[in-house]
Amino acid sequence: MSQISEILSNKPDTIWSVTSEHSVYDAIKVMSEQGIGAVLVMENEQIAGILSERDCARKVVLECRSSKETKVGEIMTRNVFTTTRDKSISECMSMMTDNHFRHLPIVEGRKVVGMISIGDLVRAMISEYKYTIEQLEQYIAG
Repeated sequence: MSQISEILSNKPDTIWSVTSEHSVYDAIKVMSEQGIGAVLVMENEQIAGILSERDCARKVVLECRSSKETKVGEIMTRNVFTTTRDKSISECMSMMTDNHFRHLPIVEGRKVVGMISIGDLVRAMISEYKYTIEQLEQYIAG
């Protein structure tokens, strides 16, 4: 199984983030403009949390709060799972599935170097399976 480094090599280097003092509205605007489902919450170049569209729906919309008045720090997920480039796709898929989250920051030491989504992992796994099937078909066909 491939490593996360292969997925990151095909993604833009930009890491979209907000601070805990930004409004939820501002965070949603970043997610919408960039076509992403979550942003990192950074403080002093360190991960303070993560905010997903799901957080916004459950902790703002369903609680009838104002996205313009609610601060990211009030609703973000604070205990963020991270991983490194050398982990396998299947290891990350298991971590994300077992712990029920869809976005995973990639770090080197304490520095964030990227973020992957469950969709990135699924696409990579499908690509690997297609390659394996093609190889097996060629072997069988002779």
